[in-house]
Amino acid sequence: MSDKSDKNERFTHNDVQVVAREQCFKGFYSIQKYHVKHRLFSGGWSNVIQRELFVRHNATCVLLFDPVRDKVVMVEQFRIGAIREANTPWLLELVAGLNGEGEAPGEVARREAIEEAGCEIKELIHICSYLPSPGGSSEKVDLYCALVDSEGIGGIHGLEDENEDIRVHVIDWTEACDMVKNGKINNAASIIAIQWLQLNEAKVREAWSRRS
Repeated sequence: MSDKSDKNERFTHNDVQVVAREQCFKGFYSIQKYHVKHRLFSGGWSNVIQRELFVRHNATCVLLFDPVRDKVVMVEQFRIGAIREANTPWLLELVAGLNGEGEAPGEVARREAIEEAGCEIKELIHICSYLPSPGGSSEKVDLYCALVDSEGIGGIHGLEDENEDIRVHVIDWTEACDMVKNGKINNAASIIAIQWLQLNEAKVREAWSRRS
């Protein structure tokens, strides 16, 4: 039996056995229960363990950045996942949306920027892909930074048939950074994107200045 205690040797799907899978709930999202066993770092196999998996569509989030005016465009909306937050369940977030069947993440970013913020994307930079909650959710997020013109952007947006009620904010770039620092922006995608832009600001500005 293999021993993968060597830190340089990585486990793969071949090191997991799905013994059984149950459908617990199916709606817009679904919940499945997996019965699995997996190889151990010290060698051998685990006992069969049960884990519920929240099955979500993959999503795309995009930070809309106007380097000319030093602004970022963000959206505010009610989030049920924040219903127990002490301050408010309305969060300041990136433009974001679920990926449709066969829809590329870059296409989602452009579509959602128009739907949620009335804003047209000029250029896109892919920041990363990440799993926001792999302990219990299948969702993967593609994160982008986009070049936009923030002049005249604002108002209330969203699709009525999706019960969206979205308020657009155009925020000074330095203020957005401060809002991450003081916890006023408290969701993962926004924090990751803003901190990425802080690290890469000079490079992004230089690249986009050559395109203008």
